[in-house]
Amino acid sequence: MSDTKTPVPLFDLTRQFLEVKDDVHAAVERVFATQYFILGPEVSGLEKECAEYLKVKRAIGVSSGTDALLAALMALGIGPGDEVITTPFTFFATAGVVHRLGARTVFVDIDPRDYNLDPGKLAAAVTPRTKAIIPVHLYGQAVDMDGIKAAAPGIPIVEDCCQAIGTDYNGVPVGGLGLMGCFSFFPTKNLGAFGDGGLVTTNDEVLGEKLVDMRLHGMRPKYVHHFVGGNFRLDALQAAILRVKLPRLDGWIAKRRASAAHYRQLFTAAGLLGHVTPPEELPGRGHTFHQYVVRVEQRDRLREHLGKLGLGTEVYYPISLHEQECFAALGYRRGDFPESEKACTEVMAMPIFPELRADERERMVEGIRSFFS
Repeated sequence: MSDTKTPVPLFDLTRQFLEVKDDVHAAVERVFATQYFILGPEVSGLEKECAEYLKVKRAIGVSSGTDALLAALMALGIGPGDEVITTPFTFFATAGVVHRLGARTVFVDIDPRDYNLDPGKLAAAVTPRTKAIIPVHLYGQAVDMDGIKAAAPGIPIVEDCCQAIGTDYNGVPVGGLGLMGCFSFFPTKNLGAFGDGGLVTTNDEVLGEKLVDMRLHGMRPKYVHHFVGGNFRLDALQAAILRVKLPRLDGWIAKRRASAAHYRQLFTAAGLLGHVTPPEELPGRGHTFHQYVVRVEQRDRLREHLGKLGLGTEVYYPISLHEQECFAALGYRRGDFPESEKACTEVMAMPIFPELRADERERMVEGIRSFFS
């Protein structure tokens, strides 16, 4: 029987830990025994396993998803006077790394169906100064990569896959569709570490070697620096934990997809489709549901109502990046990206973690039904 008094969390990592804890403890003890905490065999092992899983030639472990994006742009030599195109509807880091390098962030509005950068609006943003495009596979659904490439041929594409490990585009895993792919292992990701971690992927061997040096201050051999890189190393402890989790990833994704299908059934049965728009799974764009994001009427009032019932929700994202104070100098104004701005007022994320129970999904939908009734 469902317990209507126990809160339904947006995310609960403790449930997953119960599944993996014995293997995690063994992996951590293995690292403790070697005292090899920086790079080393655990990191190289994870890199090999991720490259095989993602079907790419090279996978380079780094310190976070943000540093993955930063290292990728640094490897391209992005700097002052350059422009990088991306979406205004994403986590801050995607645009923040561009700004940190002194380049100009150029925003392009989103497709309202999948919240990803709209290829139909991309060509108009390209200039001779455009040095890269960062499409974001937001919420776990792949961008229309064919549309991106057709709209801006020849421009390097750095895929932001930080929410999309395991997602495929027409059968090809994201991360190998552009020049580089960038992944995050933040704890709440579909494949999460016990702290920060990230990965850069590429099929360009020369670029792969440059990224290996980039994460270690541009150094090779020891104390010889050919360029200025950064301290972007992945900890061996995190790599060991991720190696425990990676073989379970597809199973966890399958559970997320099953939860998404169940939510849609519940919304339909409750007669809520006039009030709630579930995520649309577009053909060939393998959604892995890092987030289960719906559009809803009266979003903020609804969230307040659900909160009083102990039902967890979140907003990804409440402010379009072109309206963030730190990007004011870019000169954008409200109304420049209407689809992004509209999404910021309507989107609501619901629990979708693999261990979420059917009765908890039912309580979430019943909470929404009680608001609209």
